[in-house]
Amino acid sequence: MQPKTKTKDAKSPKLRVLFADDEIHLQELIAAELPRMGHEVTVCADGAQAVVAAENGLFDCLLVDLDMPGMHGLEVIEKCKSIAPEMEAIVLTGKGSTDTAITALRLGSFDYLQKPCKLVELKAVLKRVADRRDLNRKIVALQRQLGRVQGQATMIGAHRSMQRVKALIEKVAPTNSTVLIRGETGTGKELAARSIHESSLRAKNPFVAVNCGALPANLIESELFGHKKGAFTGADEHRQGLFEVADSGTLFLDEVAELPKPTQASLLRVLESGEVRRLGESESFSVNVRIVCATHRDLAQMVADGEFREDLMYRINTFEMKLPPLRDRTDDIVGLACHLLARFRPESARSPQPIAADALAKLQSHSWPGNIRELANVIERASIMCDTLPIGADDLPTMGGSLRKVGQANARAGKSLREIEMETIYATLDSCGGNKTAAAKQLGISLKTLYNKLNADLLSKGVA
Repeated sequence: MQPKTKTKDAKSPKLRVLFADDEIHLQELIAAELPRMGHEVTVCADGAQAVVAAENGLFDCLLVDLDMPGMHGLEVIEKCKSIAPEMEAIVLTGKGSTDTAITALRLGSFDYLQKPCKLVELKAVLKRVADRRDLNRKIVALQRQLGRVQGQATMIGAHRSMQRVKALIEKVAPTNSTVLIRGETGTGKELAARSIHESSLRAKNPFVAVNCGALPANLIESELFGHKKGAFTGADEHRQGLFEVADSGTLFLDEVAELPKPTQASLLRVLESGEVRRLGESESFSVNVRIVCATHRDLAQMVADGEFREDLMYRINTFEMKLPPLRDRTDDIVGLACHLLARFRPESARSPQPIAADALAKLQSHSWPGNIRELANVIERASIMCDTLPIGADDLPTMGGSLRKVGQANARAGKSLREIEMETIYATLDSCGGNKTAAAKQLGISLKTLYNKLNADLLSKGVA
């Protein structure tokens, strides 16, 4: 008897259940009743079939009879848990043996039901499995934020350009529309994305951020869509993709322009269908994810150059907003500097003037090519250098460091954005002594992106 799969016609299954029992009437009952509960179920006639199904598919829950001919239920649980450790196991048995129940629980079973069990009891157990799965997804999403402490997303700025950004966020946040955030490196695109999420109806669900430019090309689809065990060399176990981790929440694709062309096609398919297919899988499953993208590049020019899919560009910029560079809102520098200083030295929030007037004048007299990210680096360094508040001009980096005069910005008039960008890159490389890794970090881009820009510049000059 081959495994039979019954799938409900609704949007997204609550659970993907693998059921194994040798009793035909129970197979028929489960195949009929679980889809009515909103679940997707694969029915197997014995334990061996269940193990094969677990190797070839991904399931949230294993519902298994202990007493079957051939492979015992406990062995099925052990083998399936070794294939997919996150799969929860529920044991069914007609023999109410306490010892067997304890053994099943020690093997990692979620619960133990004695035959004949009522459907209402099974429904309740499956709901708890679904609750645990959703909680685990949120934990995974939170773990991705470890390494930096994040408070509530706060967009700082009273300049009219920032007021417009805040108004746009307020407009789009309650919707499910895909958002494209444009802006130079370091302008706070991830902060804007988090603000959209926290102001939306999805605020209590995961916010998952991924830098597309930082992922290796050979692993990016596995990271986004997940994979099954054996899908490629090194895939030693089933893995959830970030789309699944972000289910019911928001997935932020930073530097979306850096996605390889094949991955662009895969992303377009997910956006259009709402379904994800893991690497190595033949079946898709539905996800309910809100997509927010960001880039500092000109997507229209990339489309013209054949570097970005036109259909994907139109799909991701349903609602577009552009973040202003810091040099265009110098009035906000004082507020931003004080806000950042309070993050590094909390006691500064109680000081009437944590930054001296000469330091503020120095901060406001520069163009900040690295925008807020560069300002944050300068304030963090100053907070270390300053023994007592307020921070003075002498605590700030020298003119040959990360700061640039506004006069340099005036000299850029009439130049293209590409020329200005390359000037900034080469100047940063000079300040880092030619160290590309350090320069990429200071510029706020991946090392791969830096190499791509340098190679493209050489090609444009006919050097390479």
